[in-house]
Amino acid sequence: MHERLLPASPNWYCSRSSDTNSNGIFGFGARNTVYLINITASSPVVVGELNGHKERVSGFAFCHHPSQDNLCASTSDDGTVKIWDINEKVTLKEHKSHQGTITALHWSPVEKDLVVSGDEKGIVACYWHNRDDTQTFFPEPRNIFCLSCSPHNGNYIAVGYKDGMIIVIDISKKNEVIHRLRGHDDEIHALSWCPRSKEEALFCRAEENPEVNNGVTEGQDKGCYLASGSKDQTVRIWSTARGKAVMTLKLPFLKRRGMGVDPTIKERLWLTVHWPKGWPSHVVSSCFGGELILWDLTKTGKQKWSLLGSSSDGQNHSRIVFNMSSVCLGENREVLVSTSMDREIKCWDLSSLECCWTLPTLGGFVYNLSFSPVGTGCLALGVGDSMIRVWSTLSIQNQYETRTFWQGIKSKVTALCWHPTKEGSLAFGTDDGKVGIYEAYSNKPPQISSTYHRKTVYTLAWGPPVPPMSFGGGGDKPSFSLYSCAGEGVIFQHDPWKLAGEATDIDKVIRDTNNIKHKLSPHTDLCWKPDGKVLAIGNEDGSIEVYQAPNLKLLCTIQQHHKIINVLRWHHEHGSQPGLCHLLASGSSNAVVYVHDLKSAIESPSENAVLITEAFRGLAGHTAKITNLAWSPHHDGRLVTVCYDGTAQVWDILKDEALCNYRGHKGRLLCVQWSPVDPDVVWTGGDDFTVQEWSVSKQEHTKPPRGKKGLDLDKKRSLQQKANAKKKKKAAAKGGVKAGESKSLNGEEGREGSHSQPGEGVSDNEEEEERETGSTPPPTAWSKETSRPVDRPLAEKVPIEGKPFGNEGKKETKEEKRREKSEVPGKKRKARSILPLSTSMDHRSKEDLQQDCVTLAGVRYSEGPSPCIPGIGEHIQLGLFTDRESLYRMFQEEGQSHMDGGHYDTAVYLLLWKGDITGALQIATEKGELTDHLVSIAPMAGYSVWLKTVEAFVKQLCFQEQFLKATSYLLSVHKVYEAVELLKSQQLYREAIALAKARLQPEDPVLKDLYTTWAAVLEKDGHYSTAAKCHLAVDSAFDAAKVIAKKGDVMSLKTAAKLAGIAGENDLSHSLSLRCAKELMAAEDWLGAQEALRTQESLLGHRVMLCTNELLFMWLLETNVTKRSCFSSHSWSEPRGESFLSTVKNVWQSETGVSADDLDRVRSIRQQLKAIDAPATAPNVPINQLLYHVSLDITMGLLSGLLGEWGVGLEELLGGVARCSGTGHFSLLSETCRLLFPEGADSIAQYKEKLEPLNEKGLAAAQSLEAFVSYARLYELWWSGCCGGVRVERSDALQSAGVTMAEDASAGCGPGLQKGAETLVIGGFCRALLSEPHASLQATQRAVAEIQQQLTGLVHQHRLTQTTASPGDGQTDMDSTTDPGAAVPEHGDGNNSLPSLIALVSEHHKELTEIPEHIKKYPFPDVIECCLIFLHMDRDSTSVGGLLERADKLLARGGKAPVVMVYVGANNMGKGRFEVLQDKLVELADRIRSRTSTVVFGILPVPRASREV
Repeated sequence: MHERLLPASPNWYCSRSSDTNSNGIFGFGARNTVYLINITASSPVVVGELNGHKERVSGFAFCHHPSQDNLCASTSDDGTVKIWDINEKVTLKEHKSHQGTITALHWSPVEKDLVVSGDEKGIVACYWHNRDDTQTFFPEPRNIFCLSCSPHNGNYIAVGYKDGMIIVIDISKKNEVIHRLRGHDDEIHALSWCPRSKEEALFCRAEENPEVNNGVTEGQDKGCYLASGSKDQTVRIWSTARGKAVMTLKLPFLKRRGMGVDPTIKERLWLTVHWPKGWPSHVVSSCFGGELILWDLTKTGKQKWSLLGSSSDGQNHSRIVFNMSSVCLGENREVLVSTSMDREIKCWDLSSLECCWTLPTLGGFVYNLSFSPVGTGCLALGVGDSMIRVWSTLSIQNQYETRTFWQGIKSKVTALCWHPTKEGSLAFGTDDGKVGIYEAYSNKPPQISSTYHRKTVYTLAWGPPVPPMSFGGGGDKPSFSLYSCAGEGVIFQHDPWKLAGEATDIDKVIRDTNNIKHKLSPHTDLCWKPDGKVLAIGNEDGSIEVYQAPNLKLLCTIQQHHKIINVLRWHHEHGSQPGLCHLLASGSSNAVVYVHDLKSAIESPSENAVLITEAFRGLAGHTAKITNLAWSPHHDGRLVTVCYDGTAQVWDILKDEALCNYRGHKGRLLCVQWSPVDPDVVWTGGDDFTVQEWSVSKQEHTKPPRGKKGLDLDKKRSLQQKANAKKKKKAAAKGGVKAGESKSLNGEEGREGSHSQPGEGVSDNEEEEERETGSTPPPTAWSKETSRPVDRPLAEKVPIEGKPFGNEGKKETKEEKRREKSEVPGKKRKARSILPLSTSMDHRSKEDLQQDCVTLAGVRYSEGPSPCIPGIGEHIQLGLFTDRESLYRMFQEEGQSHMDGGHYDTAVYLLLWKGDITGALQIATEKGELTDHLVSIAPMAGYSVWLKTVEAFVKQLCFQEQFLKATSYLLSVHKVYEAVELLKSQQLYREAIALAKARLQPEDPVLKDLYTTWAAVLEKDGHYSTAAKCHLAVDSAFDAAKVIAKKGDVMSLKTAAKLAGIAGENDLSHSLSLRCAKELMAAEDWLGAQEALRTQESLLGHRVMLCTNELLFMWLLETNVTKRSCFSSHSWSEPRGESFLSTVKNVWQSETGVSADDLDRVRSIRQQLKAIDAPATAPNVPINQLLYHVSLDITMGLLSGLLGEWGVGLEELLGGVARCSGTGHFSLLSETCRLLFPEGADSIAQYKEKLEPLNEKGLAAAQSLEAFVSYARLYELWWSGCCGGVRVERSDALQSAGVTMAEDASAGCGPGLQKGAETLVIGGFCRALLSEPHASLQATQRAVAEIQQQLTGLVHQHRLTQTTASPGDGQTDMDSTTDPGAAVPEHGDGNNSLPSLIALVSEHHKELTEIPEHIKKYPFPDVIECCLIFLHMDRDSTSVGGLLERADKLLARGGKAPVVMVYVGANNMGKGRFEVLQDKLVELADRIRSRTSTVVFGILPVPRASREV
C-alpha cells in the first residue's frame, strides 16, 4: 500500500530481537510489531509487518532450514511465543509456558521445528511447533539474558545469565548441564556458535590460556567454539570440548575524531557478538560507542581486529549496538545487518568492511511533517524521541538519506516550519514550550528563544511582522517574524534575528486594534495566508477569527465548529480559478472538516467584523478528531485530511466528493504533507512511530471505514451524551437530591469511568503510552489546553535507558484507576464526635427527647433546688445547655469515657478547651501522647511546666527512635551537651559533630572526644579515609596517616606518606614511602617504586638498592631463574655489553648521582642500608624476597668497594652468594656467581690483589667465594654429560633445585668433555673445594648435631616414661610406652648414655675452639658432598694430582654416614626398573665403602629430562 516507509525503531536491550533469513528478509521487533525488510546490497524495502503481540516484542528469530524460510518466531512481554508465516503474515502457533518476562529466543539450526526461549526466572522452554509440544527446563536459578542453540548438535543449548555465568545444557537429558563456563563477571549479552563443527587451531597468548602450548590450541576431534560478549568489556572464545576459555578479547578504546570520551560509556555498554557463517575464523562484536569490530582469531596484536567503516567518518553507529545478523547475497558476498540505540539500521559488506546503506527509524510519535519551500524534496520530521530528521526524499543514490538533529532539543518535537525564503532555516517547537531555529546545512547548535511557552508548542508559522516590531522589508533586518502557538492559548511573535530578546504576545495588538475589552478565548492554531496579508486564528471554543495584517484588524469570525480547533490551512495561491485562494479549511475534534470561502470578507471588508455560520463545504466521513490536513499544490481544491481513526482521506472540494482513503497505518494519524513534486504522492505520520509515502491512485478505498471503529465511536458518543445529561441533572438538583437519587447518580458515574478511548496502544522502548479512562480524558502533552479533551489520548514518556517500559505503563494505569476510584463522589464518613456520650443521648426515643426539654426548663426556670444535676449521669447531655459548671461536669464525664476507651488525645482536647493546660500536659505525658502541638502551648502554663514537658517529650521521642527531633527539642531548652550526647549514644557521630561545631567553642574537649570516638568506630568498620579526616580535624596527622596506611595497598600508602610529609611527620612519611616502594617492587613495578622513593631524599640508599634489585631481576630473566609477569621497568635495566657490576655502578651514577667522587655520600648511604634488617632466609622463601636480600648484600659490597674497603665488600658479596646456597636455589647460586664473577676464580683473584696482606677476614671471604664459584662450576660439569646417567647430589640441594636444575642440566653441554680438558678443570677445583680445615669444621658440626638429636630423643623417651607410670606402685606400664628405640636414631657405637653424650659434646667443642675464627665465620660448600661427586666422576675420569686420595682422606675424617641421593630416570618407577637400579646401587656401594664406614642410600624421582639409568 505504501511506496516508502520509515519504520519504528528496533527495541533496545534485547539479546536477539532481529534476524535475517537466507532469502534476504530482515525482521526486527519494534514496540509490539515485527517489521519485515527485504535487504539488498544497495537499498532496503519494507515489505510487511507482523501484528498480534499486545506488548513489547522481546525476541525474534527466523527458521534457517531451506524448506521453512517463511517461518519465524517472536516473543513478547505479554508472555507469548508466536510462530509466524511471513508470506501470509499470520500466526500459526503460540504458547504461554513462561511465567516470567521472556528475555531470550532462538530457533534451532538443527531441529527445524524446535524453538527455544528463556525468561528472567531461569526457565528454558523448548517448543516443538509441529507437534505442539512444550518441555521446560530449570538448569540454574538465575536471570537468563541470552541463549543460542548449537548448529552442530540439536540437543545442545548455550545459556548466558545476568551474573556472567554461561552453561551448556543437553535437552535430551533433562536438567543435565554439560559445561559451566566461568570467566565473565557481568551480564552475558550475546552468544554465538562457530559455524565450523571442529575446533581448529586459533592464536592464543600464553597468559590467556596456561594450558596452550606455544600459543596455539591443539586441534580437537569433537566440540565447537562458542563466542560470548559480556558487559565486562570482553569477548571470550570457549572450547566446548574442554569446557574452558581459549581466548579473551578485550575491547579497544576508540576515541573518535573531534569527540571526547564519555565517562559513562562503560556503564551503558552492550556487547553483542556474531559469528558469520562464511567466516569461521572471524567474529564480529560491538564496541563502546557503536563501533563494530571484526576479530581475526588467527592473528595477534593490532592485526587482531579491524574496524568496520573506518574509511570515512559517519559510517559507524553513534551509540551502542544491540543486535547483528548476516546473510549471503549472491556469490560469496556476505552482508551484516546491525541495529543500534542511535535508531539506525545499517548494512555492512564484510569483504570491504564498508557500510552499504543506512535505514533511519523512529523512536516516537511523528508529530509534524514539513516540506521545505526552498530545498525541493527536503522533508523535516518532528518526532517524539527528541530528534529532528531531515530527509532528502529525492536522493537517487540513497532513498533514505537523512540528517539527524538533537542538540538543544531535549524534548518531543511537536512543531516544525521551514523559512519561506531562507534555505535550510528550520523553526521547531517542543513539548516543554521551547522555540528554536536550526540551520540545517551547518553544524552549529540551534538558536533558542529566550521566551518559553508554559505548555506544549503546537503550531509554528512564518509571517509578516505585526506591531510593536518594525522590521521593514529591506536593510539588515528580515521581513518575516516567527509565530508560535502553545497549549496555554497564547501566540508569541519572535524576532528570528534576536531570539535572545523577549517575544511579544499578539493579543495586545488584537485588543488595541479592535478595541476589545473582554478576555480573548485561548488560541489553539494559526495560519498565515500565503500572500501574508491575512491571518487565521483558531480558538479553544471552536471559533475561527480572521485578521488583516499588519494591525490585525478583525475581518470576520467563523462560528461553525463546536469543539477546539486543531488545524487551519489556506488554499495555495497558484490555482487555475482565482477565488480558490480564499478557501480556508479547518479541522476540530468533532470529526468534520469545514471549508469556508472568505473572498467577500477579505476583498470587501466592512467596518464591523462579519459573523459566518455557513460553510462552503462540510466534509463528513471521519469517525474521530481531525489532527491535520493539507492542500494539494498540484490540484485545484484537492484536500487530504488525517484523523484519529487511523486513516487519511483525500477530498475533491469542488465536486464535494471523497476520492480515496489510505489505511496503511496501525495507529492514529497526526500529520500529513502532499508531495511538492509528485501530484500522486502523499506523506503521513502517526503514533505508530512510522512515516509512510503512498500514492493516491493506488488506494482501493474511497471513504473512511465505518466498521468497528465507527460503531465504537457512535456508542461512545451516545454514552458521552447520557453522561452529560446526567451531570446537568445532578447539577440542577444539587442541594435537594434524595438519597436514592444520589446513589443512582454515583452508580452511573462509576460505570461511566469504565469506558475507554478506542485505539489504545502499547508502549515501546522509548515512549510510554497511558490508557485513558472515562468520557473526558485527562489532558496530556499533546492536548493544546486543558479543555481539549480528546486532542491526544496517548501521552508519551521517555523511560530510563535499559529498563523495560511495560511495567511502568501498567503501574501508571493502576494508579490512575485507583485515583479515579477514590475520586468517585460518595457519602463522606462522619468524623468521630468529641462528645460521644451527650451525642448518643440525642438518638433516644421521641418521648425521651421531649422529656429532656421539660427537665431543662425546670432547671433553668425553677427557683428552688432541682432534683436534676445537669452534666452527669442520665442528664449529661443537658450540661451543654446550662451554666459553665454543668459544662465542666459534662467534660469530666466525657473525658473519663475517652480515657477508658483509650482515646487520650480527645481527652486532652477537652482539658485544653476547659483551659486546664497543666492537666492536659500531665495526662499526655503519663500516656506518652505528647505532640508538637502540646509542647508548643506548654509555655502558656509557665517556664517550669514547659521545661518538664520538653524533657518528657524528648524521652518519648527517644522511645519512638526519633532522635534527631529529640535533639532539636533539647536545643530548644538550651541543653546542648545533652543533645550532643544523645546523638553520640545513638552513634550519629556526623550529626553530633555538626551540632557541636555549630554550638560549642572550638577548643571544647567534647568536640575532640567526638572526633576520636568516631574515628575509632570508622577504623573498626574499615572506613579508613573518613577516620583519617577525623584525626586531621583534631590535628592528629600522625594517626591520620597511620589509619590510611592500614589498608596496605599502594594507593593508600602513597596517600598516607604524602599526608605525613605535609604534616611534618618525616619519619612516618619515610617509612610509609618505603613500604609503598616495597609493595610496588613485589609487584615488579620498578618505575612506580622509584617514583615513590624519589619524593624522600633520606631514602636515597633504598633507591640505590632498588636499582640493583631491578638490574639483578632483569639480568636473571634471560636465564629463566625469574619469570616475567606484568611489570614496568626502566630502559637501562636491559642487559648490555658491560659486566653486571659495572652496569650497576653506572646506573647508580646516572639515576642517583652516587659515585666514588662523593665518598661522604657513599658512607651515608651505607650507614642507612646497614639499618635494614636482613634475617636468615628459609629454604622456601619466595624468589622476589630472596632477590631483595641478595640485592642488599651486593649493594653493600659495592658501596664498601667504592670506599676502598674491599675486605668488607667481599664479606658482603659472600653473604649474598651464601643466601642463594642456604636456600638450596642452585640455579640462582650459579647465575649470581656468573654475574658477580664472570671470569670465575680469576675475577676473585683481582679483588684479592686489592686486599692488604694481613687482612685475614678478607682473604677468608675470598677463599669462600672461590669455593662457591668452584662448587657451581663442579655441578655444571657433572650435569654436562661427562659423568653418565646416574647423578648424585645432597638431599637438601635436591629438594630446592627441583626441575630447574634438571632443565639446566638437559640444556647443557652435549655428550661430554674430553678427558684432558676434564682432568684440567677438575684439578683446578680441587684446591678450592677440598679444604681440610673446612672439612674438619663441618664434620664436627655434624657430629654435634647428631648428639643433640640423640639428647632430644632421650628427653622425649623420659617424658613418655613419666606420663605412663602407674599411680599405685610407681611401675612403668611397658606395654603402653613407646619403644625408646623409635625416638632415638641408630648409631654405630651403640653408646647412648647421657654421660657419654655429654662427654662427646665437650670433646667436639674443644675441637671447634681450635679451628680459626675466620674458618668458622664464613660459609663454605659441603666438602663431603664435593668428595662424593669427585668419587662418582672417577668412573669416567683419570686421577689428577692425588685427587682421589685426598677425597678418600677427607671422607675418612668427615663423619660416619654421608648420605648419597640417587636420581632415577622416571617419575613412576616400575618393579623391573627398580631391580636394575638395585644392581647399580650395589656396585656404587662397593666403590664407596672402601673409603668410608657407612653409606645410606635414598631413591628420589627426577624430571623427565634425564631418563637414562
